Amino acid sequence: MTGFRGLAGRNALITGAASGIGRATALRLGAEGVPVGILDRDGAGAEDTAVRIRAAGGVALAYAVDITELSAVEKAVDAFEREVGPIGALVNNAGWDLAANFLDTQPEDWRKVIDINLVGPLNVTKAVLSRMVERGEGRVVSIASDAGRVGSSGESVYAACKGGIVAFSKSVAREVARQGITLNVVSPGPSDTPLFANFDPSGKLAKALERAIPMRRLGQAEDYPGLVAFLLCDDAAFITGQTISVSGGLTMHG
Repeated sequence: MTGFRGLAGRNALITGAASGIGRATALRLGAEGVPVGILDRDGAGAEDTAVRIRAAGGVALAYAVDITELSAVEKAVDAFEREVGPIGALVNNAGWDLAANFLDTQPEDWRKVIDINLVGPLNVTKAVLSRMVERGEGRVVSIASDAGRVGSSGESVYAACKGGIVAFSKSVAREVARQGITLNVVSPGPSDTPLFANFDPSGKLAKALERAIPMRRLGQAEDYPGLVAFLLCDDAAFITGQTISVSGGLTMHG
């Protein structure tokens, strides 16, 4: 029996679940009895995640979608709701980064980072939130980064986008609170994911961070899905506009 009240059966859409935190979250939601729709540019990876959920007895559909294109997102949302039913939960997880000092980057680099990490979540939220407002119920959780809270050398534009997601979520949370919809943000610290591996190919940064993190390890993909599931359930119905850091103690606030 699930420990999350009102979560089982709440149809969820998640972006970027072909690997990493997104995949771990999709698998956890599937295990909690949540029908899951996966949006990812990596169609094969998304389908692999869906197959794993179905093999465990869950319901999952995968869509090869570029979230920077609003029309493509809307088509996928339509398809998932026709096949499974109304979306009651959204997880904005997809992200991408380019490791470089700001002065070494160019506008075309900024646009790609901004499109994926800021415009993409705005597209998906718009496509789903309008339906949630009509129904008077919904949960949105966006995966940001502590880079957006405290800054991070070598990923300034990415940090700006994640900070933008925090501000966006707080603002929209105010706009739709009376419609029974909550928006919250989970803010991971340094994590052992494919994205981080691309950022730190030598492994030197990972070793330095392990020494700096009080728990003496990087976050793992499985460290985040439990919190996401909680924020999507009815036990979290009075929590909105919040940003929760999950960093092994590297950053602390409150």
